[in-house]
Amino acid sequence: MLETFHPLVARWFARRFGDPTEPQALAWPEIAARRDVLVSAPTGSGKTLAAFLFAIDELYRDALAGRLGAEMRVVYVSPLRALGNDVEKNLRAPLAELADAARAEGLPRPT
Repeated sequence: MLETFHPLVARWFARRFGDPTEPQALAWPEIAARRDVLVSAPTGSGKTLAAFLFAIDELYRDALAGRLGAEMRVVYVSPLRALGNDVEKNLRAPLAELADAARAEGLPRPT
């Protein structure tokens, strides 16, 4: 399933998490096919990254190709304030780690 992602993103994920969780493995093909997805799984099962990693990957690919504009591209709706804080933490850390991985591999950093 990681072959769907840019090699930098796939390598980062494999180093950081190993194999995808079941919710991620089931959601990513649907997200890649541009179908609407509702991921319902227990806390700590990788739902947030299931949603965000595909978006991060697509934004990085568009940035590399010079197609990344300043428009709104991703909307993530969170029902609870606490979950919103968790999403912020779970988004900032992967972005920082991917930037470090890109720099280490001599690739443009995802922005």
